Amino acid sequence: MKKTMRQNLTIGMKLTAIASALTVLSLPAHAEQWRGWNIHPPGYPNSIALESFAEAVADKTEGRIEPKVYHNAVLGDQPDAIEQTRNGALDFANFNMGPMGPIVPATNVLSLPFIFKSVDDMHQVMDGEIGQRFADALAEKNLVALSWFDSGARSLYNTQRPVETPADVEGLKVRVMNNDLYVEMIDALGGNATPMSYGEVYQSLKTGVLDGAENNYPSYESSNHFEIAPYYSLTEHLILPECLCIAKSSWESLSEEDQQIVSQAAEAAAEEQRQLWAERSQTSREKVLSDGVKINEVADKSAFQEKMQPIYAEFIKQNPQLESLVNDIQAAQ
Repeated sequence: MKKTMRQNLTIGMKLTAIASALTVLSLPAHAEQWRGWNIHPPGYPNSIALESFAEAVADKTEGRIEPKVYHNAVLGDQPDAIEQTRNGALDFANFNMGPMGPIVPATNVLSLPFIFKSVDDMHQVMDGEIGQRFADALAEKNLVALSWFDSGARSLYNTQRPVETPADVEGLKVRVMNNDLYVEMIDALGGNATPMSYGEVYQSLKTGVLDGAENNYPSYESSNHFEIAPYYSLTEHLILPECLCIAKSSWESLSEEDQQIVSQAAEAAAEEQRQLWAERSQTSREKVLSDGVKINEVADKSAFQEKMQPIYAEFIKQNPQLESLVNDIQAAQ
């Protein structure tokens, strides 16, 4: 009886050891923990798409890569995050091309006012050969652009009047992102450009430090700027793409199989983000309209575009190597 019990105990211990070994063998040999940067809050179109990207990569690699998205810019502001991704401290991120110019000069082309005629035109250009040229330029700075997100069309809004002609901008103090091209754009329209942190805009509008700003529908609505600046004019002067970028070091550490998985997940995330963005933009438009915002179409944008010609001329003078890129984008639409 004792011998049988000892035999059963021995068999049980062997089975447990085998089961443990099989469990260990079934786990990834080395699960790569990826950190991802995102400026937006959870639930935002970009945030949802990034979470989908992370889930797809973890699933399709069977846990070899485990990405985690950190929302609300908790890992630093965008300039810091760009540098962290370039040096491999961050593995992936969703970056707007507006602040990318100081690092990747070619991306300044995307910040030229009215470079794109519509959001659909931007998608078509960025998904093709021209978009690959921008990806190549980013790769030279250790950023691998795998897909292009949407950030809608940016338009002017202010506290005083609709903007229908350039003359309506004259004298207005308008917040812009920190980029010389945006400052020159407002100055060319006769306004006073004021680079300022996004988080300071609401109070500055409220106190009269600013008369207006420029942004897309979701940002205008979610920031509550519409409460103070109820005139939204569809100039659509900037249509800036965003990238889902991977650190070059993280990308090159992947097997060819995992690179394909990550690339496909990024493309799927871009499709989802664009759809969610279009839906969110419409929802934001309806919300601000219901709250009394006055939205006006700009019947003739040519007057605004004409004011931008000196900006284009000076840009090409300073960046002659980018002239063909500007011309090719315009010809592709």
